[in-house]
Amino acid sequence: MSKGYKLLILAACTLALLVVSLGAYTRLSNAGLGCPDWPGCYGFLTVPNESHELTIVEKNFPNAQVEPKKAWIEMVHRYFASLLGLMIVALCIESFRQRTNKNHKQVVVPFKHALLLMAMVLFQGLLGMWTVTMNLQPFVVMGHLLGGFTILALLVLMYLRVHQPADVTAPSITGHFLLAIIGLVVLVIQIALGGWVAANYAAPHCSGLPVCSNIELFSLESLFHLPVGQSNYEFGVLPFETRLSIHFIHRIWAMVTALTLIWVGWKIYRAELSSKIRSAVILVSCVLFAQLFLGGLIVHLQFPLLLTLFHNVMAALLLLSMVRLCFLLAAKQGATI
Repeated sequence: MSKGYKLLILAACTLALLVVSLGAYTRLSNAGLGCPDWPGCYGFLTVPNESHELTIVEKNFPNAQVEPKKAWIEMVHRYFASLLGLMIVALCIESFRQRTNKNHKQVVVPFKHALLLMAMVLFQGLLGMWTVTMNLQPFVVMGHLLGGFTILALLVLMYLRVHQPADVTAPSITGHFLLAIIGLVVLVIQIALGGWVAANYAAPHCSGLPVCSNIELFSLESLFHLPVGQSNYEFGVLPFETRLSIHFIHRIWAMVTALTLIWVGWKIYRAELSSKIRSAVILVSCVLFAQLFLGGLIVHLQFPLLLTLFHNVMAALLLLSMVRLCFLLAAKQGATI
């Protein structure tokens, strides 16, 4: 397997983390509709600013007002996302070439993995288009966020697969791998709930620690008020009590996630496995506690943009640390994930 191939995967992982961060910044800056069309911006490849361009915009988008800052935030995100898509296409082509190269026949090249990534990128592109054309419909926005996290996780998993650890001869530890998978599933649910909070602009509706200041408005029934049937979903359409309830459920599941990951980590750490797996458990724990601290700080400081952005990035890093732990446990069994 060529060094260039490994470097391409690493570059794609780095770019994917940047794209996820830019997507979060776009969402938090309320710039998701900075360009009301797709894939361009008011029909242009860049944000229109010349007088003749603005004349065309006024003709084709009579009810729109160009906001250059928001438009550029959205377009920069699209540029980097497009670059990531092209990089994954290159990965797919190179994976096929490496797979058919007789000089590399002894190396397992993750070609099917690359095909899955390619399918995810195509679907993510559709979600990006629908996010704009459906005016930030929350189900689509949440799906777009989860799609970005999925692509990032798959790229990191590919990177781990081509850097297969050598110590794969330990006894079977299927039970510990299953524990890690349970922790991963619980974490993914928490990330989805966080995406649902963001998609419905529900973050500021639950202030106060450790519970919402207006907790008496919490209602499980209100959670079934779904955001459907609107022409525009920017800034949210759900009632106050529904958004408060959405946010509070996110907090409750955060505690479930924290306790689950602590329990899983403790069980795996005590099993006297390799130092690499123990280090992976410590990494998960450190990122988890940092994320919990950030969440509390964000609420205390009334949701500052940069800290909230970092909260999104830390969620991605926590996901990746759990993916790595699952991979190392699977590798110990000689399995492939």
